[in-house]
Amino acid sequence: MKLISLKPLINADKCIGCAICSKVCPAATIVIKDKKAIVNEEFCRGCGACEQRCPVYAIAMVKLEKPYTVAVNVEDVPYEKIQELCKTAHMHPEQIICYCTATRAEEVAAAVLTGAKTPEEISRRTGIRMGCKVECIQPILRILKAAGIDPERPDGYQWYGITPTLWDISPEIKEKYKTSGFYFDEDIKILEKVIKAKGSRGDR
Repeated sequence: MKLISLKPLINADKCIGCAICSKVCPAATIVIKDKKAIVNEEFCRGCGACEQRCPVYAIAMVKLEKPYTVAVNVEDVPYEKIQELCKTAHMHPEQIICYCTATRAEEVAAAVLTGAKTPEEISRRTGIRMGCKVECIQPILRILKAAGIDPERPDGYQWYGITPTLWDISPEIKEKYKTSGFYFDEDIKILEKVIKAKGSRGDR
């Protein structure tokens, strides 16, 4: 969930059509037409990445007359399905996966379960990735992968990929470091308990 209060205003006289703004937009809302940037305001979530990266200062963020909120209502999806998808992704449903927007795993899971198939679409529907735009791509991709979705990476700079988790460590690595103070399997057991723990919604 995110309150959207800003939008980019592009100065066509300054715009050089370099497409950097398009490549850094986490919601994929900017296209280049006739060597000028054009914003799809319906999908824009006002993160300001385009303004920050424009090399000729052709973009300014301006206040919306009527701010609005984007969110996916988890109540619209059977919660057991959300729990199962989050569990497969090794996350607790109420775990915050985007600290900039306080978006929880359950909302992203709900977005996927109601049809979102790419990080960009999830960003447009939930507002996630509209802060630092860096770390939260990882849990998004993990949830998509858990749902059996392998999205094609767009031509841009906003995907940082998935970093390995405890569940990705090979038996060979575990064996190699088991006498060096690493307790991978024990840590996994603890994390599994956290994932299965009751949240404020309880077990539905």
